[in-house]
Amino acid sequence: MRRTALLVAGVLLVAGCSSGQQAAQNRQGQSGFVSGNGNVSTFAVGDRKAAPELTGKTLDGKTWTLSEQTGKVVVLNVWGSWCPPCRKEAPELVAASKELGSGVQFIGLNTRDLDPAQAKKFVQEFDVPFPSIYDPNGKALLRFRGQISPKAIPTTLVIDKDGKVAGRVVGEVTKQTLLGMVKDAG
Repeated sequence: MRRTALLVAGVLLVAGCSSGQQAAQNRQGQSGFVSGNGNVSTFAVGDRKAAPELTGKTLDGKTWTLSEQTGKVVVLNVWGSWCPPCRKEAPELVAASKELGSGVQFIGLNTRDLDPAQAKKFVQEFDVPFPSIYDPNGKALLRFRGQISPKAIPTTLVIDKDGKVAGRVVGEVTKQTLLGMVKDAG
């Protein structure tokens, strides 16, 4: 009987503990978010689904609308300043956007940053040359339900010239992967 009581107490003690990293994440408001493993999915032309309409205010106060980008390949990257994998992939996205130039429209979708100053600081720190829609409550992100998990940050979509999703990376994306996906979407 005593052994059973000790076993139950031990299980309860272990269940009540969390790692320091998990506790820190919870304090920063990122509880429930997962970082993907960089899994790449590409879709054949006949299997592509239309991206939902996306309109929002960018961090610099301008309105950006996905449907106005018809005829261009669009790279949509969902990120947060609080997200370590987002910080790691930022230089890759910047390099890809510079190499691809004006023929491809890059747009960020900043999510869950409750203070726009944090998002702006991230953009400045990494010298991000493309706009980002500010989406602190995740409403814009939820429009992509079924194509992007609202908990998988970062995620990158490549949208073809017809407004259909040609590819997705759940987790960090590299420049080389992105260049290949854009070429395939073109």
